Amino acid sequence: MVKLTMIARVTDGLPLAEGLDTGRDPQDEFYKQQAKSIVKNLSKGQNEPSRMSIETGPYVFHYIIEGHVCYLTMCDCSYPKKLAFQYLEELKNEFEGANGDQIETAARPYAFIKFDTFIQKTKKLYMDTRTQRNIAKLNDDLYEVQQIMTRNVQEVLGVGEKLDQVSEMSSRLTSESRIYADKAKELNQQVSLFFTGRFLPFIAMIVPCSL
Repeated sequence: MVKLTMIARVTDGLPLAEGLDTGRDPQDEFYKQQAKSIVKNLSKGQNEPSRMSIETGPYVFHYIIEGHVCYLTMCDCSYPKKLAFQYLEELKNEFEGANGDQIETAARPYAFIKFDTFIQKTKKLYMDTRTQRNIAKLNDDLYEVQQIMTRNVQEVLGVGEKLDQVSEMSSRLTSESRIYADKAKELNQQVSLFFTGRFLPFIAMIVPCSL
């Protein structure tokens, strides 16, 4: 079953259109935020594959990137991967044909919200995997998905977080090193002053005697 669909511009992560199966699962918003995080991660230019499946709990995100646009859907784990990507291909072809010349100039989120009508109509066609239409698509050898990589959502979203943590740790260590160096310098000065002040009278007594 197709649960969520999102279309976004990869260059800046701007959401362009969306279709969400709302009102049935209280966790819809949670997975919607995950979808946004995946698109945001892709917009960072980390050279991710143009097609990928990402496992998240009982669901799987599937996405296609083409023409600087990400077409993403979330389905049940049991939903055929082949149908999910054919669903995305249909959305891609229609969206490019209807809005291709406006994608780069879109300035506000969900500028193509009317495309949700096509998303909902197409999603209904892919709901039942046992229809003759979908069985034929599953048997279609022209569209293979065996080579499409599957990863875990923590692995995908954790990359940016780990880099941020490394950067933060490096900055903290640099700062702490500077503080340590300053403290060490200050301590050396105090020790030097202590010993100089303590032994100066003895030096003053010894020097005249030797003369």
